Amino acid sequence: MEVAANCSLRVKRPLLDPRFEGYKLSLEPLPCYQLELDAAVAEVKLRDDQYTLEHMHAFGMYNYLHCDSWYQDSVYYIDTLGRIMNLTVMLDTALGKPREVFRLPTDLTACDNRLCASIHFSSSTWVTLSDGTGRLYVIGTGERGNSASEKWEIMFNEELGDPFIIIHSISLLNAEEHSIATLLLRIEKEELDMKGSGFYVSLEWVTISKKNKDSKKYEIIKRDILRGKSVPHYAAIEPDGNGLMIVSYKSFTFVQAGQDLEENMDEDMSEKIKEPLYYWQQTEDDLTVTVRLPQDSTKEDIQIQFLPDHISIVLKDHQFLEGKLYSSIDHESSTWIIKESNSLEISLIKKNEGLTWPELVIGDKQGELIRDSAQCAAVAERLMHLTSEELVNLGSNQYLFSVIVDPKEMPCFCLRHDVDALLWQPHSSKQDDMWEHIATFNALGYVQASKRDKKFFACAPNYSYAALCECLRRVFIYRQPAPMSTVLYNRKEGRRMLVLLGVAFLNLQTRKPSCDVQAPSAEEAAQALDQDRPW
Repeated sequence: MEVAANCSLRVKRPLLDPRFEGYKLSLEPLPCYQLELDAAVAEVKLRDDQYTLEHMHAFGMYNYLHCDSWYQDSVYYIDTLGRIMNLTVMLDTALGKPREVFRLPTDLTACDNRLCASIHFSSSTWVTLSDGTGRLYVIGTGERGNSASEKWEIMFNEELGDPFIIIHSISLLNAEEHSIATLLLRIEKEELDMKGSGFYVSLEWVTISKKNKDSKKYEIIKRDILRGKSVPHYAAIEPDGNGLMIVSYKSFTFVQAGQDLEENMDEDMSEKIKEPLYYWQQTEDDLTVTVRLPQDSTKEDIQIQFLPDHISIVLKDHQFLEGKLYSSIDHESSTWIIKESNSLEISLIKKNEGLTWPELVIGDKQGELIRDSAQCAAVAERLMHLTSEELVNLGSNQYLFSVIVDPKEMPCFCLRHDVDALLWQPHSSKQDDMWEHIATFNALGYVQASKRDKKFFACAPNYSYAALCECLRRVFIYRQPAPMSTVLYNRKEGRRMLVLLGVAFLNLQTRKPSCDVQAPSAEEAAQALDQDRPW
């Protein structure tokens, strides 16, 4: 994997305000809407076997309300009856009554290990949908903003293995070929991980296509799989469908890259599922080979010969492995031992320290190389001729949230820079300015650090305010400074500095969401202002 020189996030100084003094409390009332639902939102709680921090990040902090970025007044949710419900948000008026736009053909409650159903709006006329059981739907909707032309119709429906959630999807139209690319997230058990959590995060990049306009059938033409050890903060497909952008605490690597399913249909499936004869891993100094021994094996049954560039392993008078090694070893320092788990462990000392071996024995395909995250990063630096990868080291820049500003572009992400929160718009087509600084939320990076119970974080697409929702009941709304008439001014410059408070409630017994927004009492407001803090 080619790694380009590290890129920098270039801050636009005109978007910073070094003279910003702070937020002040606003007593302006906020509108309050309440809406009763005839069926509860289809919430899925974490199971006992979903106990890691990654499970909590991916599934426990899931937002069951889905905003349609192509039609910003539309919000969707999936209820316990398997219905996709749409409601319209009419600001300063009311909430529209929910209407059913689609119903899942399967019973969600029949699957014991299901995840939360997820939906993503690929374009103004296409939607990808997961029912949480491992089945992916691609749905043509027509123009969703037009009730006369809107009609949800399944164009693709296939079981893709273990349950997943959809984190991004795009619609691509090239010549006469229409494709949907979608990114799926799973957290899967890793049997060989004895030191970590025992789980890894899998991202599957699936491309579904209809080859020509006369055909109505969509089918999977490509599947790429990446693995990592942490749930990504951000993951999105580039608008041209040629790459991914991932913001993550730990790195991701391809374990199945660029496999075209049409070209591989004739492969012998028995070879795919065949158990490796041995496993091996390496560091800069040595290699370790692990072989599962037959029952009741003793050291007398094992004959191993080390030569500078050759190895021979005989088990119970049968040649197990023999051949020329990829590079030279220190044959006098190489050893082997029988482990308690009835396995043979062979240690080979490299003559050329730092050299990465692509194979153990030249031409032998019976073994499987096991890489850890550090080795994957080292391999990525050395294979500079295969693919292209741009890296940005965020360092101490804390990731805060993502938001869709323009649905035709990749989602933006917000990072903390010093005390501020800076919003960045990715541009995959601009190599010299791939990450553009488009907005600043003054001091928000510092303010949000004190909100330890925060669950959701977002901002308006026009950057006019940011909203922080806590786990239980409070929502904090931070408006951008604006020169408007109000009782609260910055004394030096006459600009308004304010915080608006919203308090949101969720009826946990009925799972029927309602919202109640209140202004603080005079006593509470006075106390907050005396202490120079938002109420």
